Amino acid sequence: MTEPLQLLKPHDKDLGGGFLVRRLLPAAQQRSVGPFVFFDHMGPVTEHPEDRHDVRPHPHIGLATVTYLFEGAMMHRDSLGSAQEILPGAINWMTAGRGIVHSERKPERLKGGTFVNHGLQLWVALPREHEEAEPSFVHTAAEAIPALTEQGAAVRVLVGEAFGATSPVATLSETLYLDIRLPAGGRFELPPLAPERAVYPVDGDVRIDGDAVAQHAMAVLPEGRAVVIEADAAVRLVVIGGAPLDGPRFMAWNFVSSRRERIVEAGADWAAQRMGQVPGETEFIPLPDLPAFKAG
Repeated sequence: MTEPLQLLKPHDKDLGGGFLVRRLLPAAQQRSVGPFVFFDHMGPVTEHPEDRHDVRPHPHIGLATVTYLFEGAMMHRDSLGSAQEILPGAINWMTAGRGIVHSERKPERLKGGTFVNHGLQLWVALPREHEEAEPSFVHTAAEAIPALTEQGAAVRVLVGEAFGATSPVATLSETLYLDIRLPAGGRFELPPLAPERAVYPVDGDVRIDGDAVAQHAMAVLPEGRAVVIEADAAVRLVVIGGAPLDGPRFMAWNFVSSRRERIVEAGADWAAQRMGQVPGETEFIPLPDLPAFKAG
């Protein structure tokens, strides 16, 4: 008897201005998959000139953000002075470490037009020995990401190793992130490429070992064995995974740490505006009134 799939359902979250995302991680029954502790699917949403969906400057500690677009564009700026337009197919990896502040806004060149934004933003919890690393930002262009055909499917190895290809994106722990496009009637055997894995169908339904998995649900896979993914219609899906976390993590607002007291400290630093500033930005988001930020 095969182990049943664990299915996670999305929860809508408003990031501001009516900009809704589907959040899959963290979930009550599954806090992480490999090092991934946060999974947001944004769009597809049509952006109009009057829309105000910019993500204002906000802080992070103890994690790395991983931004990947299917369509559209956004402008990343951070307190290190990085300024990078994020385009489809690229991987943008920002290591927060001991602390960073960043914003994500509509690029100036697109402010007067209409376009579609669609993509994923994930967070990776840094290993405990690297939680207080120096912050950094690395952009890996789309053309540098390995792309191959495997079992009739188009596969991009965004992070990690799979099917003989290795992504140039550097990580601090074993991490797997794949973008797979199955044709109509496709059948794909996914090996146990990492100790923990999950599959997320982006734009259509699939079957995994015969069990139905609807689009926008996340299927957490059994450890240590291959699964067969089938699709009646063409579908795009992503696979995430990696080695299990090296211990539990506390999460509050935009902060991740293995130590609860570090979350409190980061909150105090943000409230006192000690975490740095994004050049050219003047907006400030007050610290939320959450129990996690109260000492004791």
